[in-house]
Amino acid sequence: MVGPRSWLGGFLFRSSRRQGHGDRILDFSLSPLQEQRLQRLQERLQVPFDETRPDHQEALRALWHAAFPEVKLKGLISEQWKEMGWQGPNPSTDFRGCGYISLENLLFFARTYPASFHRLLFKQDGKRAMWEYPFAVAGINVSFMLIQMLDLYSAKPKCLPGVNFVKILSEDEEAFDVLYCIAFEMMDAQWLAMRASYMEFNVCRFPFYPKDLLKSYYFTLY
Repeated sequence: MVGPRSWLGGFLFRSSRRQGHGDRILDFSLSPLQEQRLQRLQERLQVPFDETRPDHQEALRALWHAAFPEVKLKGLISEQWKEMGWQGPNPSTDFRGCGYISLENLLFFARTYPASFHRLLFKQDGKRAMWEYPFAVAGINVSFMLIQMLDLYSAKPKCLPGVNFVKILSEDEEAFDVLYCIAFEMMDAQWLAMRASYMEFNVCRFPFYPKDLLKSYYFTLY
């Protein structure tokens, strides 16, 4: 799924070399490019979803079209949204916990890796429970988890995964969005391994530690 983005392997190796030295970093210097790209990402984090903004409305429609290209959307408030795993007929209420970036992440996943996106949306792999996790809500939770794991609300990350992430931002400005897609795949794989059902959703939505995520990056690449 990841393709030629070899920085993921570097993310693994840079982190594994430091294991045993603790996960907190006192300080490090940002290059001008790293500072610029981190600032752009953090600006994205501050944008709430606004159902009155035309561009946010269009992004939501684009997500529906990417998910169900043959099905006409009846409206931005519609019972149809539940088919994608939103909690109710108005998806805007689910964005309150993470903001517009979680919609951007879902849309990036759908456009960049459509086969993987649809495989998870339609739960095509493995033996599934009668009551499955809600796809869209799970996607928002993955965004939130990554932001916390990489310490992106801090002016400058102080944890090792966050430090390494800032380094790879200078190599790929879409790094956060790509990591989102991998983390979503990992969450689904963990769901299948646990043979989970909807009642275990809160347990499975944060099923890994940063080091486990880094190991999975390596196997995704190689």
